[in-house]
Amino acid sequence: MPLFGGYKANKLKPQLKMAVTRFTIASNKKSALMKQQIREIAKLLAEDPPKEEKARIKAEALIRDDDTVEAYELLQLSCELLSERLNLITHSKECPNDIISTVATIIWASSIVDIPELIEVRKQFRYKFGAAFDERAMLNVDGIVNDRVASKLSFQPPSAYKVQTYLEKISDEHEVSWKPKIPLKAEDIAQPMPPPVGYSVPENAASGLNKKEYDAGAPAPSMPPTVLPVPPKGTEGAYVPVLPTPAVAIPVPVPVPVPTIPKSSKQDDVSVKKDDFVVEEPDIFVPPAPRSRPHSGNNTNNSNEVNNRDRTQSAGENPKGNDDNDDDDDDKTGGDATYDDLAMRFAMLSK
Repeated sequence: MPLFGGYKANKLKPQLKMAVTRFTIASNKKSALMKQQIREIAKLLAEDPPKEEKARIKAEALIRDDDTVEAYELLQLSCELLSERLNLITHSKECPNDIISTVATIIWASSIVDIPELIEVRKQFRYKFGAAFDERAMLNVDGIVNDRVASKLSFQPPSAYKVQTYLEKISDEHEVSWKPKIPLKAEDIAQPMPPPVGYSVPENAASGLNKKEYDAGAPAPSMPPTVLPVPPKGTEGAYVPVLPTPAVAIPVPVPVPVPTIPKSSKQDDVSVKKDDFVVEEPDIFVPPAPRSRPHSGNNTNNSNEVNNRDRTQSAGENPKGNDDNDDDDDDKTGGDATYDDLAMRFAMLSK
């Protein structure tokens, strides 16, 4: 008996009670998740084409959860029985024969199920009945562990027949018209479900480019078989050298030279000379010389002009003056331009 431990009935009974509650909570949680898994499997079987291989994998997980919930209920009953017979266990030096299988099943399942209270229960039974009894229970010597609990918590995958049975029941329950694409053979019924090979995965499903061929059931193109050279007769087993594959010459395109225009270093070669262009002078109409206006015979006007000129010279002004009506370049006054004035003006414009 350990120095600071040992069997304590007041510690074993609360752990058994809490284990019962823990089993109930875990079973309810898994049952709710299983309903969701069933809907997902029915949805996979209802697709066109049905995703049968993925549905089989989910059905295998569903079977495992279903077996776990069943084992939880059996272990819950065992904990309730041991809690009621706690006084008998306390006053017995060895485990009573009628509860040996029950105690051994709780000890064996404590390392498999996710119930922390069972670990403390196992310690109390180890203190009470010894390490030899604990070792026999863990190794399931003479089959003292409950067979149903051991099979439900086993790590072996379910049989292919059981998986297909689950799928058929789910399809009938959700009114899905589904039949297995590959029927089971007699020798495969008791064997685990074969691994997926991808027959239910359509080709180019993301782009949808090959959907019609998949719906029509067209087989995928296969690669041609590799033909190996056959050695001549009488040379079996002899060393045959492998000749290298002749290299295929790939034509390389020859670059075509691009003609370049030579650049002159002298700037005068590309300059434009002034004499290369001849500017034609525009035609300018030169009117004929105007005729002189006839002077009237009135001498009174001539005398008045002479008098006015004399007054201007006496006042010191320019006798020529700048008449506004004088448009010619000579020194004469008057509003009429002569032929010489027009010729001089044309010569100035031509410069």
